[in-house]
Amino acid sequence: MRRRQAAILPLRDLMEKGQGKNQHSRLCLLASLSAFFWVCLLYFHFAVLGGGSVADTSPQLEPVSLNDESVKPLPLDPKPSPISGSISVNHPQVDVGRERERVVDNASKDEILDQVKPRNVKNEDRPHQEMPTYPFMRAFRTVENKSDPCGGRYIYVHDLPPRFNEDMLKECKSLSLWTNMCKFVTNAGLGPPLENVEGVFSNTGWYATNQFAVDVIFSNRMKQYECLTTDSSLAAAIFVPFYAGFDIARYLWGHNISTRDAASLALVDWLMKRPEWGVMGGKDHFLVAGRITWDFRRLTDQVSDWGNKLLFLPAAKNMSMLVVESSPWNANDYGIPYPTYFHPARDADVFSWQHRMRKLERKYLFCFAGAPRPGNAKSIRGQIIDQCKKSKACKLLECDFGESKCHSPSSIMQMFQSSLFCLQPQGDSYTRRSAFDSMLAGCIPVFFHPASAYTQYTWHLPKNYSLYSVFIPEDHIRKNISIEQRLSQISQEKVKEMREAVINLIPQIIYADPRSKLETLKDAFDVAVQAVIDKVTKLRKDIINGRKDDDFIEELSWKYGLLDEGQAVGPHEWDPFFSKPKKDGKSESYTSSAEAAKNSWKNEQRQQS
Repeated sequence: MRRRQAAILPLRDLMEKGQGKNQHSRLCLLASLSAFFWVCLLYFHFAVLGGGSVADTSPQLEPVSLNDESVKPLPLDPKPSPISGSISVNHPQVDVGRERERVVDNASKDEILDQVKPRNVKNEDRPHQEMPTYPFMRAFRTVENKSDPCGGRYIYVHDLPPRFNEDMLKECKSLSLWTNMCKFVTNAGLGPPLENVEGVFSNTGWYATNQFAVDVIFSNRMKQYECLTTDSSLAAAIFVPFYAGFDIARYLWGHNISTRDAASLALVDWLMKRPEWGVMGGKDHFLVAGRITWDFRRLTDQVSDWGNKLLFLPAAKNMSMLVVESSPWNANDYGIPYPTYFHPARDADVFSWQHRMRKLERKYLFCFAGAPRPGNAKSIRGQIIDQCKKSKACKLLECDFGESKCHSPSSIMQMFQSSLFCLQPQGDSYTRRSAFDSMLAGCIPVFFHPASAYTQYTWHLPKNYSLYSVFIPEDHIRKNISIEQRLSQISQEKVKEMREAVINLIPQIIYADPRSKLETLKDAFDVAVQAVIDKVTKLRKDIINGRKDDDFIEELSWKYGLLDEGQAVGPHEWDPFFSKPKKDGKSESYTSSAEAAKNSWKNEQRQQS
């Protein structure tokens, strides 16, 4: 028995020892579980509830950024166009948006939040979740990225079907009833080079440019724009390369309204189906037409009414249309300069020309080139011609009797270069190409109606018109006030200042050669594109901040471009020029302007006869 007990005793001891070890393991297990629980709790608190790592204290972009899937880049057709006038974007710089997209997306988050912060609301008082989101927010990222030279300046170009542009150039003989436009669409829209036989021009950069060729010139200049992008979500504005001027020029005479409206209706239908249109309903879109606005503002569907109705289409009212003459009473068109004969390829060409204009001796006090308008009782041209004929201080080129010099670029520029002041009364419509030709020659323009320049070209000319021009109201001429006496009263010092101001304006009223780009100077194209970008940017900021201009009066559109920052619309000295009575339910202004547009075509016919 004792042996048995002795044998059992070691087994009991082993069991007691085993129980001690198990108790120790359970304690370790409990400690591990407890540690794991606290780790999970901390992770859940910081990673899930905290919205990021503990160290991440920067503002979150989710409330204001776009869903990348909703703004996928939409590439244009990479194939180059065989027609010089097409707006092919097959250019080495066209992918700049994609190349810089990584940098753009790393823009300062704080600056972006400040950019979209609603007015009069502190950012910290407004939860991030309530920040407005709009599909154009990526464009704002480019604005704030200081390392991106194209920030806030990207342009996206629609790849239109060729029937809207390049096909028209293939049928260039049909673009005008009286003018063969084929030679004028050569050299990227500049026309044939001008020979400097009489030494009036400089040796390079001068072309026989048609005054209605801006459609092609502007579109070809866009090819050289340094901030093109194929990603429309980065674009500050969207360009529509529709040759609207060439389109209507084909059908103004002898065609029904269906033919006149066909391309405009087809264009709007095409645009409205594009995703880019849905971002702002077309309010970030712009196009260019090298004709006066009245060619696109047909009031009724009567065949006898002039032009097409492009600018009255609901969709087109959202877009900005750049024309050589805009309407004072409508808000969807903007005046840009007529093309001159000078299209420099280098800054040095501009500087050299400016220097030459400063040194010229001008033997005439004033000059005028033009024809009377005997059929227009309101025209003052007859009185101007009479005064010029009677004055030894005036140089006159009459155009009504087929005088070839009146249509010779060399003769016109030579006259402007020899005069201190150049008279610019209304033509068939408010504006004249001659105004820009005279300023190119360093000649101080004299205007008789504010719509001839002051309310038209507010992007390109100073608001203070007295800096560079003289204004003599038409009624003064009707009362036979002496133009010579009025101009002679201006001091020599003032004349010198005004002439210098005109010469300094030359770069921004000319179009550089579309096949090149000026290095530091901004030409008329650059000024217009930046103005469109500024307009769209302001509109986007207003949308973000919930601002609406409910007090805007479209019939007073001519006043808004003249206002200073914060200035309200009110009575103006020029109200009598634009406030006209209505006739038979229609504005007399519209009717007379449409008649003027028709007369301008008759004048074009006279020039070609």
